[in-house]
Amino acid sequence: MKNNLHRIKSVRAERNMVYMIDQVLLPWEFKICKTERYLETCKAIKTMIVRGAGTIGATAGFAMWQAVYEAPEKNYIDFLNKAKIEIEATRPTARDLFVAVNRVYERALISRNEAEEEAHKIADENAEAGKKIGEFGNNLIKDGDRILTHCNAGHLALVDYGSALAPVYKAHSEGKNIFVYVDETRPRSQGAKLTAWELNNAGVPHAIIPDNAAAWYMSLGKIDIFITGADRIAANGDTANKIGTLGKAIAARHYKIPFYVAAPLSTFDFDIKTGKDIQIEERSQDEVLYQTGPDKKGTIRKIRVASHGSPSCNPAFDVTPKKFIKGFITEEGIKKI
Repeated sequence: MKNNLHRIKSVRAERNMVYMIDQVLLPWEFKICKTERYLETCKAIKTMIVRGAGTIGATAGFAMWQAVYEAPEKNYIDFLNKAKIEIEATRPTARDLFVAVNRVYERALISRNEAEEEAHKIADENAEAGKKIGEFGNNLIKDGDRILTHCNAGHLALVDYGSALAPVYKAHSEGKNIFVYVDETRPRSQGAKLTAWELNNAGVPHAIIPDNAAAWYMSLGKIDIFITGADRIAANGDTANKIGTLGKAIAARHYKIPFYVAAPLSTFDFDIKTGKDIQIEERSQDEVLYQTGPDKKGTIRKIRVASHGSPSCNPAFDVTPKKFIKGFITEEGIKKI
């Protein structure tokens, strides 16, 4: 991804050290988080230092490799089995995480070197998939289109290039006159903090809108296409994505706006028949009750923005039925299920 004149992947590794862009600190501070042990990397996934299905997957693959690196000769398999369970427990909805962990684990049963090679291969494949998604998705975007997106599915979310934003970057690079409406994506505000930061860096015209404003803009004819990423896609096409996607998909269908899901093939889970079988992660109440931001001195602080004494419910994802989705933008082209 581009940050000033540098091109930096959202996650990478050298030997047993994993380097991640700290997404919790963005957009106020750009910092690389380094972890040396698999439990440290697990914490980075769980606390959302890394986000986005592809980046989570690549990071989990590196975490599994770190466990291989740490595993003692005597209890090698037992150590790996324990680590595998711990890594998979960090984010239960993201399909790419499980795919990556299992791929590295299977190679680790052959040799440590093969496990390391597999972890790097997964990250490289995610980056290449994002590039291909951008090329295929660009064909859906016309000059003058106004695009709605939800959550962050850009460079930060897929190691490099992105999923939902990859077609946007490609269209912009080709000189198409486009505009992006960026949902703020409460409660973590990935849109307002991450997507907007990415688009601003790339020089793509955009505006942040409240989550509950998207349907209104659709009714005014100001949105031409709706594109999101995905965290898990069932065999029938039902798609789990950041909470709030379902409502916008329903509105898009009502106003006859095409809704596309951009995701690598690793996000498809053909072992799950429908969206009813997807486990939805319930996250901390604090994400709803509190917000973070810098004070006048630039120190990032956490403040309560909700009524004291009131609890909250915080499902991290919802499931959009296939009937609301026009197609899936993958590294192998536009697919319909």
